[in-house]
Amino acid sequence: MYIIFKSGNHRTLMGIWGQRKTFLFIFFYILFVPCQLEACHLVDKIALLEFKQKITFDPSKLFQTWTSTTDCCKSWEGIACDSFGRVVNVSRPGLSSGDDFIIDTSVSGTLSPSLSKLSFLELLDLSNLKDLTGSIPPEYGKLSRLSYLFLDTNKLTGSIPVTFKYLYQLKKLYLSDNTLSGAIPSNIFDGFLSLSELGLSGNQISGPIPSSIGNLLSLTKLDMSHNKFSKSIPESIGKLKNLEYIDLSENQFSGKIPNSIGNLSKLVLMYVNQNQLKGNIPSSISGLSSLIFCRLSENKLSGSIPPSIGNLPKIQRLIFENNKLSGKLPATLGHLATLTDMFFSNNLFTGKIPSTFGNLQSLQTLDLSRNKLSGEIPHQLVKLVRLQTLDLSFNPLGLSRIPNWFQKLKVFRLILAKTGIRGQLPSWLASSSCSTLDLSSNGLTGKLPKWIENMTSLSFLNLSNNAFHSSIPDEFRNLSLLMDLDLHSNKFSGNLRAIFSKNFQDPLGRYNSINLAYNMFKGPLDENSGNEPVMASIVSLSLSHNPLTGHIPISLGNLTSLQEIKLAETGLSGGIPKELGNAKELKTILLSNNDLEGAIPEEVLNLKELEEFDVSENRLSGRIPPHKANIPKSAFLGNHGLCGAPLPPCKHS
Repeated sequence: MYIIFKSGNHRTLMGIWGQRKTFLFIFFYILFVPCQLEACHLVDKIALLEFKQKITFDPSKLFQTWTSTTDCCKSWEGIACDSFGRVVNVSRPGLSSGDDFIIDTSVSGTLSPSLSKLSFLELLDLSNLKDLTGSIPPEYGKLSRLSYLFLDTNKLTGSIPVTFKYLYQLKKLYLSDNTLSGAIPSNIFDGFLSLSELGLSGNQISGPIPSSIGNLLSLTKLDMSHNKFSKSIPESIGKLKNLEYIDLSENQFSGKIPNSIGNLSKLVLMYVNQNQLKGNIPSSISGLSSLIFCRLSENKLSGSIPPSIGNLPKIQRLIFENNKLSGKLPATLGHLATLTDMFFSNNLFTGKIPSTFGNLQSLQTLDLSRNKLSGEIPHQLVKLVRLQTLDLSFNPLGLSRIPNWFQKLKVFRLILAKTGIRGQLPSWLASSSCSTLDLSSNGLTGKLPKWIENMTSLSFLNLSNNAFHSSIPDEFRNLSLLMDLDLHSNKFSGNLRAIFSKNFQDPLGRYNSINLAYNMFKGPLDENSGNEPVMASIVSLSLSHNPLTGHIPISLGNLTSLQEIKLAETGLSGGIPKELGNAKELKTILLSNNDLEGAIPEEVLNLKELEEFDVSENRLSGRIPPHKANIPKSAFLGNHGLCGAPLPPCKHS
């Protein structure tokens, strides 16, 4: 093919030239046209550049490659296009990872409505940018091809746009961890027929869940936790037959748990804790044949646990604590062969612990504390070979003594506070593997035995509110993993050297807390008490109501983690050391009812974290230093030499 010119002599020459031009045209067309098809569509490019203009701070340069002189399909990070140059993916999350890197950054700015012009967009991920503010543009409802929308973990405000009801293709929607408010539009769920995951947690969304949520037949994951949702959980929730995960915790839901919940046979995890739910646990719970984790705690649920609960074939954790559940524990609970954790504390359960609990071969935690259970503890519990934590505290069990068969249990945490135990500590404890032992508020008597040194796994020991007497044996020093010690309200006597200089296994075994109040320990406190290595990490030290006498050791100021020190009514004399002001974390200082004298050090009264301070009933004098902490007048009374706010002003000499 060539062009024929009619001008005589030039015909042959121009024919040849035309042939060459045509060849060049075809060559360049073949060479460049495919590239033009893959190039970023101008409308999309302009829309993305307009979005970038709304970004005010980009320290990690997430959007650096987005420039007007480059091809957005080829050169822009986070952009993917289809074969026609239309943008289908915009992915610029603030938290991402690869084989050998992790990016965790923040971006400031607002969401531009211009992204609504990306008419072929299927994925929009601007999650975890932390500082995106403002509202979600309602124009985003025009993105009719959008399948994945991730705007979570920002600072977005306003309500969920009503226009989202037009996002018919949406499969995953995450708006979690923002500051969104208002109610969910009542008809927003009408078009979400393909939605499989919905995340709205960590906002301030209020009002009810629309009953139209029952239209989300493809939904597998629903997270609405940490909001302000109220009213009843809709009965239509039972239509979500594909649901595997539901978290409605930490809201203000009231009313009953809907009976329809039993239709969710694929449900694996159900959290509705920390609401205001009332009424019974529905017997339809037995229909949750896939359920593994169930948390109904911190509500106002009442009535008995339905016997049908014994029909949950896969259940591992039942957390029903802090409700008003009552009646006897159903024996059918013993059928739950897969159960690993039972948390039923702080309810109103009565009667005996069912002997069928001995069949719970997988059980690791049994917490029945703070109920009204009575009668003997069934010896069948000895079969619980995997049991690690047993807490029966604050039940009127009337034990009189710890059953001998307990020594066959290999528990790490044994908590039997206020269960009626009397007499001396059983010697079999010497060979136990307990790391936590709480026998407080019982009628235990006698001496602290020397064999306690064999309880080398102990990290927490609470023997408070008993009738122990005697001094602390030197063997106590060998509790090298002990970090929390509570012996308050006994009749212990002698000095504190074995406690303050015990061994430790760095980094374990340093004290976190010591409470020895209301005993008969004698001092004086060793001047180097605050320099002992085992005391270096202590947070709380309570020695009140002991006849210690002597001075406050200056070295206590070296306890840089100390948050509270209680030395009330201990017969201490001398001054308040200004060095105590070096313990910068101190929130509580109680030094009342002693013989302390001199001035109150400015360094102590002006500790930045100070919340509670009491030096009443001493012999302190001088002007109370100016201070920012809100300390009542009563905290300074009984010191006739003190003056200045909040006491009457000082008299000028």
